[in-house]
Amino acid sequence: MKLHTLKPAKGALGRHKRIGRGEGSGHGGTSTRGMNGAKQRSGYHDKLGFQGGQMPIQRQLPKFGFNNPKKIEYKVINLSSLQTLSEKLKVAAISKQTLIENGLVSKKDLVKILGNGDLKAKLDVTANAFSKSAKEKIEAAKGTATVIK
Repeated sequence: MKLHTLKPAKGALGRHKRIGRGEGSGHGGTSTRGMNGAKQRSGYHDKLGFQGGQMPIQRQLPKFGFNNPKKIEYKVINLSSLQTLSEKLKVAAISKQTLIENGLVSKKDLVKILGNGDLKAKLDVTANAFSKSAKEKIEAAKGTATVIK
């Protein structure tokens, strides 16, 4: 490498817009930003959903749906889960507290037992609600289904 062979990297030299450097640059005056208005000013950015003064689509369309404030949301547990839990813990009674301690539900949850799966063990189950099939299967296994409020 010799000093007389050095030259700038490819693309390093080129014509760039020198904006706001006076009228002689060809980009003086409004500095390529057009005439007056918000878009000419520094710090401008579009409002989210702004459609040039037209009524935005999210205001044209009606709200829809209904959220029932009185709806009761249950955390559902299947009988198959209760069967595995009773085998694991070797217990004859499963309450909401047992489910909380084993991480199946949280403290604030309302628990509903559903009849999915088979129940072989005789269990005394305490929960906020039971499905019809779950109650039948628990009682068929000679267990009890107790509803708490």
